[in-house]
Amino acid sequence: MNRKTPGTRTRVGKYELGKTLGEGNFAKVKLAKNVDTGEFVAVKIFNRDNVLQHKMVEQIKREIATMKVIKHPNVVKLHEVMASKTKIYIVLELVDGGELFDIIAKQGRLKENEARKYFQQLINAVDYCHSRGVYHRDLKPENLLLDSYGVLKVADFGLSAFSQQVREDGLLHTACGTPNYVAPEVLTDKGYDGTAADVWSCGIILFVLMAGYLPFDDLSLMNLYKKIQNATYVSPSWLSSGAKKLIKRILDPNPLTRITISEVLRDEWFKKDYHPASFAEEGDVSLDDVDAAFNNSEENLVTERREKPVSMNAFELISGSQGFSLDSLFQKEAGIVKQETRFTSQRPANEIVSKIEEAAKSLDFNVRKQNYKMKLQGHTSGRKGRLSVATEVFEVAPSLHVIELRKTGGDTLEFHKFFKNFSSGLKDVVWKTDTIDEESRL
Repeated sequence: MNRKTPGTRTRVGKYELGKTLGEGNFAKVKLAKNVDTGEFVAVKIFNRDNVLQHKMVEQIKREIATMKVIKHPNVVKLHEVMASKTKIYIVLELVDGGELFDIIAKQGRLKENEARKYFQQLINAVDYCHSRGVYHRDLKPENLLLDSYGVLKVADFGLSAFSQQVREDGLLHTACGTPNYVAPEVLTDKGYDGTAADVWSCGIILFVLMAGYLPFDDLSLMNLYKKIQNATYVSPSWLSSGAKKLIKRILDPNPLTRITISEVLRDEWFKKDYHPASFAEEGDVSLDDVDAAFNNSEENLVTERREKPVSMNAFELISGSQGFSLDSLFQKEAGIVKQETRFTSQRPANEIVSKIEEAAKSLDFNVRKQNYKMKLQGHTSGRKGRLSVATEVFEVAPSLHVIELRKTGGDTLEFHKFFKNFSSGLKDVVWKTDTIDEESRL
């Protein structure tokens, strides 16, 4: 197959940026390719002004420094840090197997042996972090990624803490993390031990993996906190006695008597088919690029350029689309609502953007445009705040574009409802092919 000459891509240093993989309040993550080696990576991009405005410099520097210190096969690897006049770029290992949470959401609880395998890898990673004086403090399935071989990788050290942050009483004093996964002592203002708090979160994750639901959950935050502080939960009947005993020792509300990682490693249930992590230790870690990214030295800055819609090559298109079918947005057989979808169009990019803007405004959404990217935000607040959607137009060939829609805020079920209404306003620009059946067409 003859390939068309690709359009101009966004280039930052030696990295060619591609599609957006994820987006949060302060950063977005993009697929990128190292043009020197051909290796694909993930690039986390922060806006400098936002970082300064929200006084996040120290937090981001901590995240970067943490990940540079941690070199472990079960932790996402940080390659390097760069900065331009307006942005900060963290280049990370590309972990392309999705979140562990996706597996639970799709198939429910895991078989005990499979759950144990992931839990063993999690403990390996957390144990290594603690040995380097790093506490994660936000361990949950959404922060546990899987590579293409099914190897677990701990990610998102944005809330991590170094042992240097421990006060004279030997405790941390910042309450953070996700409520359902947070240890009871974190919910008080008396300080807590970071190692014991991380162990508790690991126990919640193990319970979720094998039960398919949270041990502590309540619509009332006050009731939720009471359940956590009293360790009030019911183990499902299908758990083995060994699993129940280990979970009970981990979910001990008293951090002083809670099982330690060294004790977990000796537990009979845990040790079944256990393989310690095998890897070569690296030497001293330089943080020079971290300091350079946050100072104002012109000589260390990189530039970012973009002139037209990003071209998507055939491999990216095929790997990201299932026959151009849109049914991946809502998998009825699994009952899972996806957070992004794609469709194709043979119309000019400018016309596509205009149609998207028109369709969004008809649904009472605010629209912000930047080149061939748009951000749509609803006026009304739903279950999880206002629904926000990001769209981007990719050029496959001069006469073919792929349009990607991603939920960036709000409730996923509300996104699906929005998409059904939104898509009806785009019928004129969607390219219908024989590979799309009637049920999945726009």
